[in-house]
Amino acid sequence: MISFLDLKKINEPYETAFQEKLKSVLENGWYILGKEVETFEKAFAEYCQSKYCVGVGNGFDALVLIFKGYIELKKLKKGDEVIVPANTYIASILAILQADLVPVLVEPRLDTYNINPDLIAEKITPKTRAILAVHLYGQIAEMERITKIAEKHNLVIVEDCAQSHGSIDNQYLTINNLNSACAYSFYPGKNLGCLGDGGAITTNNAALAKVLFSLRNYGSERKYYNDYVGLNSRLDEIQAGFLNLKLPNLNSDNEKRRTIAKRYLSEIKNDKIVLPFWDFSANHVFHLFVIRTENRAHLQEYLAQHTIQTVIHYPIPPHKQKAFSELNNLSFPITEKIHNEVLSLPMSPVLTHAEVDFIVETLNRY
Repeated sequence: MISFLDLKKINEPYETAFQEKLKSVLENGWYILGKEVETFEKAFAEYCQSKYCVGVGNGFDALVLIFKGYIELKKLKKGDEVIVPANTYIASILAILQADLVPVLVEPRLDTYNINPDLIAEKITPKTRAILAVHLYGQIAEMERITKIAEKHNLVIVEDCAQSHGSIDNQYLTINNLNSACAYSFYPGKNLGCLGDGGAITTNNAALAKVLFSLRNYGSERKYYNDYVGLNSRLDEIQAGFLNLKLPNLNSDNEKRRTIAKRYLSEIKNDKIVLPFWDFSANHVFHLFVIRTENRAHLQEYLAQHTIQTVIHYPIPPHKQKAFSELNNLSFPITEKIHNEVLSLPMSPVLTHAEVDFIVETLNRY
């Protein structure tokens, strides 16, 4: 079986270094907010060309903390509306709700799967105060257009970068937009993944960063003195240590993903399969390579019979989830089409040339 994602194989080259790093942390005896976290925050901020990086417990908390940070700075208030793509992973929407804000769903573009800027303006009301741009599957949203909309309507921009580590346009726009903050996840399956949960926030906004450093630690800047109603969400020393080992290889790993994507795009030739759009720039890091087909179940079973593992990202759109019963009657035809047809092919930096050959040949015979 060709695994959809072989995490053991991805992490094998680091095993000895991981063991040495774990031993170092144990011998140091400092397990929370120590030198490893400080080193990673500095290195990841430099990598993202941002002034500040705040290590947190996971990518979901990163989003929640950004919203709560803006509330503390009076940029947002409870009950404000946040524009968000209708086809995103449910965590994006849950984070808005956790911060006592109101999600307003907007259809994506069918070719990129990212939010359609043409449809944002019609959803803006006097209560709209923010746009959550999700860089889905590793391809950045149309940030130049989104930024212009935000500036015109005086909206805060938050970027969900859980799947887009290393996207060049995302880094560039983050540098030039002081109203933006980016949430990252280091879940093991991400392009930069640790061996457990982990996350980070990057921003150039000094006031926001100061609040976030406190909010992640019970709202405390100085022990036992609490300025805010905060959370306990801190990137731990062991996971930060592992990330410090893997970060230097992120660009080369992303290039391997792009190389595989180029092969898929140029060599898969089957009218039953819709390939994703990519302009071949550095704006995509292919966390996932997502195709569409009308008879997804049949194709997935066919591939499984030919020893190729696939995954569906994601089978149920957020507005059809039981948890959001108040949204179940809404209609988002493009989103629903995407969720009914998408199928993710194997994609990772350890996928071999021969495995890609086999996947392509098998798809072309379908």
